[in-house]
Amino acid sequence: MKKIRKVLDGLTTSSPGGTIGSPSCGSAAGTPTAAATPKEIDIQETLVSENFQLCKTVRHGFPYQPTALAFDPVQKILAIGSRSGGVRILGRPGVDCYCQHESGAAVLQLQFLINEGALVTACADDTLHLWNLRQRRPAVLHSLKFNRERITFCHLPFQSKWLYVGTERGNTHIVNIESFILSGYVIMWNKAIELSTKTHPGPVVHLSDSPKDEGKLLIGFESGTIVQWDLRGKKADFRMHYDEAIHSVGWHHEGKQFMCSHSDGSLTMWNLRNTTRPFQVTFPHGKVQKDGRKESCKPILKVEYKTSRNSEPFIIFSGGLSYDKAGRRPTLTIMHGKAITVLEMDYPIVEFMALCETPYNNEVQEPYAVVVLLEKDLIVVDLTQSNFPVFENPYPMDIHESPVTCTAYFAECPPDIIPILYSIGAKHKKTGYSQKEWPISGGTWTLGSHTYPEIIITGHADGSIKFWDASAITLQMLYKLKTSKVFEKLKPGEGRAAELVEEDPFAIQMVSWCPQSRIFCVVGISAHIILYRFSKYDANTQIVSLEVRLQCESEDVISPSENENNPCFSEPGSHSPQPHHQHPASPGAGTPEGVKDSIPCIKVKDRMVRVPPGYQAELVIQLLWVDGEPPQQITSLDINSAYGLLAFGNCNGLAVVDYLQKTILLCMSTLDLYGAADPYQRLTRSPRRNRQSTSGLTELSDNQQSIDMERSKSPTSDHVNGHCTSPTSQLCSAGKPRVPMVPEGPRLTRRGPGRPPFRKAQSAACMEISLPVSHTEVGYASRRAMLQQFHGVTMYSHDEHHTSAPYCWSERESRENSFSRSRSSSVSSIDRDTKEAITTLQFAESYGRKNDPVPTPCLWVGTSLGVVLVIPMSIPTDQEERMEEPVTIGPSGAVLMLKGSVLRFGFLDLMGALIQSPYEVWRDLNAPENPDRPRKRKLVNFSPSSSQDTCGEGHLAVVCSERQAKVFLMPSQSCLFVHNITESSFVLRADVVSVCNSVCLACFCANGHIMTISLPSLRPMMDINYLPLTDMRIARTFCFTNGGQALYLSSPTEIQRITYSQEMCDNLQEMLGELFTPIETPEAQNRGFLKGFFGGNANTFDREELFGEASAGKASRSLAQHIPGQAGMEGMKVAASGVVGDLARARIALDERGQRLGELEDRTALMMTSAETFSKHAHELMLKCKDKKWYQF
Repeated sequence: MKKIRKVLDGLTTSSPGGTIGSPSCGSAAGTPTAAATPKEIDIQETLVSENFQLCKTVRHGFPYQPTALAFDPVQKILAIGSRSGGVRILGRPGVDCYCQHESGAAVLQLQFLINEGALVTACADDTLHLWNLRQRRPAVLHSLKFNRERITFCHLPFQSKWLYVGTERGNTHIVNIESFILSGYVIMWNKAIELSTKTHPGPVVHLSDSPKDEGKLLIGFESGTIVQWDLRGKKADFRMHYDEAIHSVGWHHEGKQFMCSHSDGSLTMWNLRNTTRPFQVTFPHGKVQKDGRKESCKPILKVEYKTSRNSEPFIIFSGGLSYDKAGRRPTLTIMHGKAITVLEMDYPIVEFMALCETPYNNEVQEPYAVVVLLEKDLIVVDLTQSNFPVFENPYPMDIHESPVTCTAYFAECPPDIIPILYSIGAKHKKTGYSQKEWPISGGTWTLGSHTYPEIIITGHADGSIKFWDASAITLQMLYKLKTSKVFEKLKPGEGRAAELVEEDPFAIQMVSWCPQSRIFCVVGISAHIILYRFSKYDANTQIVSLEVRLQCESEDVISPSENENNPCFSEPGSHSPQPHHQHPASPGAGTPEGVKDSIPCIKVKDRMVRVPPGYQAELVIQLLWVDGEPPQQITSLDINSAYGLLAFGNCNGLAVVDYLQKTILLCMSTLDLYGAADPYQRLTRSPRRNRQSTSGLTELSDNQQSIDMERSKSPTSDHVNGHCTSPTSQLCSAGKPRVPMVPEGPRLTRRGPGRPPFRKAQSAACMEISLPVSHTEVGYASRRAMLQQFHGVTMYSHDEHHTSAPYCWSERESRENSFSRSRSSSVSSIDRDTKEAITTLQFAESYGRKNDPVPTPCLWVGTSLGVVLVIPMSIPTDQEERMEEPVTIGPSGAVLMLKGSVLRFGFLDLMGALIQSPYEVWRDLNAPENPDRPRKRKLVNFSPSSSQDTCGEGHLAVVCSERQAKVFLMPSQSCLFVHNITESSFVLRADVVSVCNSVCLACFCANGHIMTISLPSLRPMMDINYLPLTDMRIARTFCFTNGGQALYLSSPTEIQRITYSQEMCDNLQEMLGELFTPIETPEAQNRGFLKGFFGGNANTFDREELFGEASAGKASRSLAQHIPGQAGMEGMKVAASGVVGDLARARIALDERGQRLGELEDRTALMMTSAETFSKHAHELMLKCKDKKWYQF
């Protein structure tokens, strides 16, 4: 507990520019800024550092760059390996586990220990790993690193503890799964092939034991040689040769014949009675040409040969199409009797696997499904129906259907929002799926007690929006919204209008959602905003379009008449952007030489449209081209349903729209927002004048002194006497006219002729930059380039020192800015004009001025120069007046200052509780009229003074920038606390969130640190180096939410959720699903007397006797290195959980039920296991020696 004592009134304050920015605010964490205490604020802070712990919870989506596939037919769980070393294990919905190899090496192959709760992975660094799946978070028990050979193929027979490992040299090694130690038994390649063979057979590409006799091992070499090795006799039974390279082999269950797939697109059938040549060679997709020759075909990469009791065998293979047609899609072919079915896939096939009823390879297989792993999808085909339909995938594997460009995370949503979104979205689901249940149904999962409604929203490059139910650490698709339907279809060759867009003109940049009122707002890449309302009824509507000119010419002087007619306040001598209401301008209208002016980037439908139930577009706001320059991208957005207002800004200025009356209330440049309260004395130029060519920039960048000084700067520094300079200005005294610093140059067009202003949508899934965040000081150049890419605009910090040279850019900065993939040509790296971007906005009940007696609706504005403006508004309260009377906006009141770009606002009452923004209760405007219950606006207001009679008037404002956080007391505007969050990096994301029935500030920095800071005292609670920022995808998609949760896009196809709450970490085990469930292994079928008599002695094969150390000896220590897994009981438990050991199994079962053994019990278990092992070896030695005579020793 900590009691905060602060001044409520009686503080003497000077001008905002001098006092707030003075060193009196302090620099230490949570430093108070006043000493006198006429009144006290008694806030009992309950958060302590023990309330915070960081851990990953669950990963959603499709595994990025998959490489391997495995299935346990008894447990019915599926494993997918990836190129980055990740392993996803899937079961029934809710059973979804992600594991990661520490080395990060690609997973080459996966092998389940069927019904044993373990998994073997073979990685590209030639290491084998054994994973324990009998715990909710799997862990590595053993690893075996091969030093002199490279692993190419692995095979683990059912109910065997000996793993066959093929290598690139053609050798086959055998590994004991229980101890993870190499056996001395090795099948050398030169022993396997004939002595007369003069060439190396190539790497081992296939290993399998014969269904007829487990003592026979079939080895396939890449060159086309197949050898059946007699494990007992240590010799080759037979050798087969084929001219084409082998890719895979599939046995018939009787063990008398097998099938091979080859690189020329052929399938060969071999019979063990005649091994000289195949008895059947087929080219399934090879046609006979006119000259009688077969056309060349692509390789068949894999074939599976599965038998069925009541029908012909299934032959399933991938590839094998002819080369004659270019651009053919990848295919999976199913041959069933004489019927050949070719299934075309949307993506290349990585791996496939037939799911069979039995785990025994010597029984009729009875395949019922085929799992097909594609590069970007997972498909399961139903083999029990003749048309081979696919199963409906219950996992969220289509997050990346279109690249993700933004995310939003909402916890503790209204409980009715998820069912209604699901009911609307269910009407648009695809049909034609198999009617059977999803076959991957292993594991167990129950809805935990610590669950609450959560929704994740993803925006995509094609303009689509997806709502996901994220409750209880699962993810399920709720509803999909296509924003492109609001606009006219883009047709090629429409003149200049076709030049305005490129591949992704509808890409989503940010979203704003009010779950209570169900108002939804979308910002698109083409500088457009769409406002949606939710309705359960379809309707015919016409979308209203507002067009805004948000470009500024700060040197132009407008006439008094223009100033009087402007609906917003402005200073004389300034110029504000002009709003245009539904201005139907054509390209080149009113401008010389066809220069684009007063046209939007894309055209809104101007006719009545039929909209289905769900989110229906009501208003579209578009920024216009001005004098041939495209509009700047929108950098900030906020919407408030209680006020009926929407605010947005970019690097040119701010606009406020009344979406109830469909009017523009405010539209002005950032400089004009200050009025007389501008804390900076600066010089500005017209944003479209004095442009420098690229060559001129290069010449100016060669100044070595400028380069050195530029490199020595930190991204931000403290204010100096309330003055600052922009990168293109010099200090001047107050009151002097703003004049250009350099002579005007010719107006240059930075875009080439016909070049679209917007490049391909920059998806959050495909952006990567390197940031030098590990150094003591982050480079100024890289931070600027990063922020350009992060916000989509060129932004400059207010407190940088500059040399006399107007352009002092290092070559490194030029390179990084050229890499910055901004989609607007007007924010290219050579644009050095003064731009103060609007970086964050928030509507709130607050105090616009120091002498305000009561809170009023206000708009809090944060800029890239660290300035906070509070703009008061007057909104009619009566419903009829609200629809008719205009909303008035007063001049800017408070001006507060911080270091770095402002990121987030938060508001607390004087008891320390979070003040929610007011909202309107949802009402369906399309519902049938009810005379008895007229639809009226119902507002819910959280006024700061509603429950503070004993604490006095006022509230606390929390402001976080990329450098520091401050807590201000309103309305006195006193800075109570200040905390410098980081000195060597900068904050990317920040949010005021509720955790453990209290409130804190959560921050994510560019150096990968995640921090939590108490409120309002700004004491650091947690600071963990979690994730180094290696690409912009993480920065664009990282977001916090209430309940101590956060998420980010960990790969282009996956969402990673994390928690920073100790309470949720403690309850995580309860929320996760169980991968392993005790199931009896199905019994093998009775082979019958005749089959058993003539089928050989397969059941008498003893691998332990053959591969054990007693008979095979020890392997060379230099060949492979054993690496123990996690120490302690986990390793001991699974080491004892082989095919034998009932006592060890019982001990594991007890541990899985949650019983934690003490230190004494651990030692006892260790001794018991050792005693069992010793007893076992002693018994084996006794059996071996009891019949020997004394002279045989």
